[in-house]
Amino acid sequence: MTDPIADFLTRIRNAIIARKAKVEVPASKIKAKIAGILEQEGYIAGFTITTEGPQGTIVVNLRYDGQHRAAIEGLRRVSRPGQRTYVAKDSIPKIRSGLGVAILTTSKGIMTDREARKQGVGGEVICEVW
Repeated sequence: MTDPIADFLTRIRNAIIARKAKVEVPASKIKAKIAGILEQEGYIAGFTITTEGPQGTIVVNLRYDGQHRAAIEGLRRVSRPGQRTYVAKDSIPKIRSGLGVAILTTSKGIMTDREARKQGVGGEVICEVW
């Protein structure tokens, strides 16, 4: 697999379309950080990391409202292995006029667009969530 982050996002997207309560993905440190940001921002109900198997798995609990609508309306991979997308601190994008969140990897770690603006750092835009 050439892009495990895109696979992670696609599994979440497919689970939302299929109205699943949770989804299992192979574990990695960057996926765990992205899942932590999604939980912090309120897009998922939570996640757990298990160490079974050679790599371990991340179980993501998806979040729905009373009408069974998912908290995540859309996910988009921005920076891909074939076309990396870097932004300076002054040109960090606002997703859906601030209603969504962009996840960036910076020299100070993986963070949201708001945190990157507050700390004054740019970096690689991993994905957008709204």
